[in-house]
Amino acid sequence: MPSLAIVILNYNRADLLADCLESIYATPTRCAVTVWVVDNASRDGSAEVVQTRFPQAKLIVSPINGGYSHGNNLALRQILNAPTSPDYVMLLNNDTLVPAGALDGLVEYLEQHGEVGAVGPKLLLPDGSLDLACRRSFPTPEVALYRMLGLAQIFPRSPRFARYNMTYLDPDQETEVDALVGACMLVRHSVLREVGLLDEAFFMYGEDLDWAYRIKTYGWRIAYYPRVIIHHYKRAASTRRAIPSIRAFYAAMRIFHRKHYAATTPAALNALIELGITLKELLALGRNYLLPPAARRVG
Repeated sequence: MPSLAIVILNYNRADLLADCLESIYATPTRCAVTVWVVDNASRDGSAEVVQTRFPQAKLIVSPINGGYSHGNNLALRQILNAPTSPDYVMLLNNDTLVPAGALDGLVEYLEQHGEVGAVGPKLLLPDGSLDLACRRSFPTPEVALYRMLGLAQIFPRSPRFARYNMTYLDPDQETEVDALVGACMLVRHSVLREVGLLDEAFFMYGEDLDWAYRIKTYGWRIAYYPRVIIHHYKRAASTRRAIPSIRAFYAAMRIFHRKHYAATTPAALNALIELGITLKELLALGRNYLLPPAARRVG
């Protein structure tokens, strides 16, 4: 029987977390599943909900909200250091629902494809559309430039311009990808041990891209497997991102580019990319500011 450790990070969403855990524990599986819940200093009683309703989960209560990478690493570090290691490790968002058969489907995929180090499912949003982040190419300077110029939106069926979200492909087409999304990502324990933890320079956003980049650097393939479906609320509680979230998103873009591409990119293009990131950040902040006060989000 394969063993699976699922790591769920939570911050002030006891309602979504409870639904997610219910969906996991209500799902029959052939795996030996251990769920790790890391609570990032929530103030809504999330930890108490886990202790009361889901005592079988391993709960880690962080005294601080150190961000996505920091929180997940609290569990991943214990998993790495445990005397008995699981075969597979999954990162799973608290705003997801896991249908019957989904866990087994992803595990079976890795069991049948020894060259694949990580696999992700088809993520569906509440309206039934595809969460585009679930299959991506790396934001190389060229790909980033196409996105900043709006060419990816103008030509969504172009394999050249729409490479980042791969919108030129059928959502039901199984394919090798550069990166998945941390909302649901299954990796081999051996890959986790080889590649290491998430980079805590990323507070929120970008850490899954960075992890995938490192996984591929070690020679592993990454696969998008749409025969397995996971449902993703993805900010269902609000239609706008708060100011800290906006800043974190664009900070992650800068960190990823500087870490992986800046050294091999011409200085003029580096400057253009940095300028583009800053302009898009200012535009996003401006849109938030122009919202009516009741709809504006600051935290």
